[in-house]
Amino acid sequence: MSQTYSLVNPYNNDALGEYEYTSWEQIEQQLTLLESGQKTQRKTAAFERANTLMVLAGLLKDNAEKMAKLITIETGKTISDSRVEMVRAVNATIASAEEARQITGESLDSDAYASAGGKIGVVCWRPLGTIFCITPFNFPINIAMHKIGPAYAAGNAILFKPGPQNTASSLFLVELCYQAGIPKDVLQFCMPAMSDLDRLNGHSKINAINFTGGTAAANAIAAAAGYKKLLLELGGNDPLIIMDDADLNKAATSAINHRFATAGQRCTAAKRLFIHRSVYDAFRDILVEKSAKLKVGNPMEDDTFVGPVIHQAAANEIRQRIESAISEGATVALGNQYDGAFVYPTILENVSADSEVMIEETFGPVMPLYKFDDVEEIIPIINNTAYGLQAGIFSNNLSVIRHLFEELDVGTLATNDGPGFRTEHFPFGGVKESGVGREGIKYAIREMSYTKTLVI
Repeated sequence: MSQTYSLVNPYNNDALGEYEYTSWEQIEQQLTLLESGQKTQRKTAAFERANTLMVLAGLLKDNAEKMAKLITIETGKTISDSRVEMVRAVNATIASAEEARQITGESLDSDAYASAGGKIGVVCWRPLGTIFCITPFNFPINIAMHKIGPAYAAGNAILFKPGPQNTASSLFLVELCYQAGIPKDVLQFCMPAMSDLDRLNGHSKINAINFTGGTAAANAIAAAAGYKKLLLELGGNDPLIIMDDADLNKAATSAINHRFATAGQRCTAAKRLFIHRSVYDAFRDILVEKSAKLKVGNPMEDDTFVGPVIHQAAANEIRQRIESAISEGATVALGNQYDGAFVYPTILENVSADSEVMIEETFGPVMPLYKFDDVEEIIPIINNTAYGLQAGIFSNNLSVIRHLFEELDVGTLATNDGPGFRTEHFPFGGVKESGVGREGIKYAIREMSYTKTLVI
């Protein structure tokens, strides 16, 4: 008997449908099909892959509104946020098309070190085989295209597993991929039961795994994968630093956009704010005033800024973190209100540096504020976390910026912007438990390829 799962809209709990998990027999058939599809891919020229991706970009653009509504219904993300996601998904697909034409190697002279010269090494990049692409709920189409796009551009076959909550939008995406010309023996959708994931991650016909999600799941993947190539984009506990020379209005707007958008459910959200003492009161007042005006409610309405989190259990966990911080001495400057899966934007002051809300990644709209006198005192606090994804700083002092760039354990430091800054062609990834490898289209293509050398 097949196993099924049911989905509901996190905003109103309306039923979204019941779906079947992919059986192990079906997965074996898909992997065999994709293995044969690798031969199809080897015969597909780079310009043909590029052209197919450009067609897909057009289809995504044409269907952007339909897809955005699906995302909002499935996840509770606001419709305006879902529309922005679709713009980025189109851009990621175009970037993948462009990079498919730019995959280059190098030539090396053998006489640099070898005693016998007269040889040339021609170094080329070749696809790994079948990439298992696993995506999370918060950016279901954009993150999918940051995996499917470069995997296909590099010449790989793809087994695609989204978060279960995104079943309808992901099936629609796969259908658009087929319409664009990606063969079915090159791309397959699967939704295995949890009990089958370990043996799928360890399957000999999977050549690499590209995963975005949490650390616990990544640990399970790494334990099961064996000698596979892993590209893991994990969590973040990203700081935003407000220096004494910051543009406070701009910084407050950025903090709101980088923390309360997507109901705070972003790996690069501004999860901890460090504010210089000399501007702390002024910045807090601006931040609270702006945040209090944000509309919380129906995510399908254009002017809604904060919708529900993904489900009630997530809301409960966020509430527990907030209440724990308050019990340790934190005070509430705004929020601490709840309604089902809604967590209202919450700003906390006087938060202890070793509070759970400061050390752990909190996936929701809560913003702890920390007052400091000198950047030297916050460097160890910022680094005192298992994560190291991105950071942001508002300052025009280049020496401070460069010092923090060297001292902070992060993959990216954004100046006069929040830690959520990302664009399709920049490298994206972190250190420590924030992941392994780099995304960003060009860099992801390299991660999904291997070098092969011809000596002549």
